[in-house]
Amino acid sequence: MHITGIYVALSTILVICLALAVSMRRRTVKVGLGSGGDSTLLQRIRAHANALENLPLALLLLLCLELDQTKPLLLHTFGSALILGRLMHASGLWHSAGVSFGRLYGTLLTWGAMLGMATLLLWRQLAAV
Repeated sequence: MHITGIYVALSTILVICLALAVSMRRRTVKVGLGSGGDSTLLQRIRAHANALENLPLALLLLLCLELDQTKPLLLHTFGSALILGRLMHASGLWHSAGVSFGRLYGTLLTWGAMLGMATLLLWRQLAAV
């Protein structure tokens, strides 16, 4: 689990940074719950929540592949794509509530990595039957 651990750690740092941004904005606009109608706070809340909606399942897939003895280069490719996708998405949402390059391609990169991992895992499991 050495490779997955790297991406779990990086994901944790990202989530903490996003949570800190939410907390700092809450303090600035004095909103304890919800967004209080502040669009910047709402964007930060969604960037944080979206990371938490995608990362657990993606990291579980990565772990399953590592436990299935997937080649390290492939694990790093999936892990890097996942982290880059989440960073792009968070950055895109940070700068725009609408459609943005970061949100679109960050989502596609994240989902692509997840779909690739899920497909590989499923293929291997069915091939082993």
